[in-house]
Amino acid sequence: MSGAHPDDVAAPSREDPAAAALSEGIGGPVGDHAAPHRWWTPVRVLLAITAVMFVFGMLQKVPCWDTQWTDNDTRYSRMCYSDVPYLYVGRGFVELNWPYSDDEETRARFDVMEYPVGISYFAWGTAWVTHWVSGSPDISDRPEVPVGDLYGDPQVLEERNNYVAVTAVVLGGAALLGAWFLARTNRRRPWDALPYALSPVLVFNGLVNWDVLAVALVAGALWAWSRDKPVLTGVLIGLGTATKLYPLFLLGGVLVICLRRRAWTDFFAATVAAAGAWVLANAPAYVSGPDEWKVFWTFNSERGADLGSLWLVLSQAGHDFSDHEINKASWIFFIGWCAAVLVIGLLAPQTPRLAQLGFLVVAGFLLVNKVYSPQYVLWLLPLAVLARPRWRDQIIWQSGELLYFCAVWWYLGGFLQPGSGDHAGFYWLAIVLRMACEVYLVAIVVRDILVPRHDRVRHQGVEPPRSRRLHDSATHSPRAS
Repeated sequence: MSGAHPDDVAAPSREDPAAAALSEGIGGPVGDHAAPHRWWTPVRVLLAITAVMFVFGMLQKVPCWDTQWTDNDTRYSRMCYSDVPYLYVGRGFVELNWPYSDDEETRARFDVMEYPVGISYFAWGTAWVTHWVSGSPDISDRPEVPVGDLYGDPQVLEERNNYVAVTAVVLGGAALLGAWFLARTNRRRPWDALPYALSPVLVFNGLVNWDVLAVALVAGALWAWSRDKPVLTGVLIGLGTATKLYPLFLLGGVLVICLRRRAWTDFFAATVAAAGAWVLANAPAYVSGPDEWKVFWTFNSERGADLGSLWLVLSQAGHDFSDHEINKASWIFFIGWCAAVLVIGLLAPQTPRLAQLGFLVVAGFLLVNKVYSPQYVLWLLPLAVLARPRWRDQIIWQSGELLYFCAVWWYLGGFLQPGSGDHAGFYWLAIVLRMACEVYLVAIVVRDILVPRHDRVRHQGVEPPRSRRLHDSATHSPRAS
């Protein structure tokens, strides 16, 4: 790997007991006299593994593909559901409509995309590629066909499968880009990205929605920050926020780090760059259809307790909360959580890493959010694997996510419904266990921050370049002496 001597690269099978035990199936821990392969560098190995795992994710959707996404029983019993094919028709991409068109006839036929602009642009762009792959079918007569009939049109069904395939290929590229960024964030620790490359949650959740796009941008922001590029970090955070809201929370981690280092210029540069990138990304949508652009914001503010959240458990258990009460309570908890992360970050013996702080903030948002869809685990994935690169803890956390992945589809399919007709208690249990595994990982990351000797990244002496540079300048300054 460029930038690091092979002997300096940390080997998981040497420093991680769980990785050492798992390595027995492929020859055991790396030996003292092991020589690196001339071509198979750690980064290339990680990219190859990510590609193979994402292909497994595509194969996992085959049962729904074979039924052209029309069999409700299959999509839940075989757990192959994806939002992608249904929105191809439901949001007007079947007619190549611009997602933010304010045309009255278009808006009467199709709902507005309820996602941030990055996803909407991507979904629209892949629709154009799909039509080209499908032989550029004549769509001039489609506006005259009732939308309900389009769902059963054989040509549209074939296009819809092509749309899923095109989307999967491009999202696979985004997953590879995320792996590349993560592997290069710490020059001496490329293998910290291995739990990402081998992640079962990437396999099962990668094609449920378009969240992998934001994952790649978050991984890019972590890489850019490790390379002393605050402006590029801000640009990637801004683009990520235009794709999914949560990358914005990384600025909280940047703030804590800059407060400790008194690096006000870096925080200002990252924040301004993020705001500028977000505005530029949103401009085409806002200019073409301001009311349509606002749908994402109104949709989320008016949303009630939904899948995966503790609010849903409480609501189904008989505690009736209005949407306003849930919004208010969620924001109060989240603000308090962010304040706690700020205090932890400022009191830590050493400056925490951005992945650690970002993980804590995003985890707090998800734990109290009124919806916790199965694919939201991808938001945490790049942050979690760098915040706590330990196989035991990653396995515990992702096991909870896999349990929930199974439970949510069986719940939606009615397979967990008790004979008495009551609410599905096993689904509640899956929600609680999922969150318990996440809280466990949160606790471990907090411990690593407050007691750095538990943090293997710190223990190895790996620090972000900027922290070393500032430390050196402070050591040699008159004030320090």
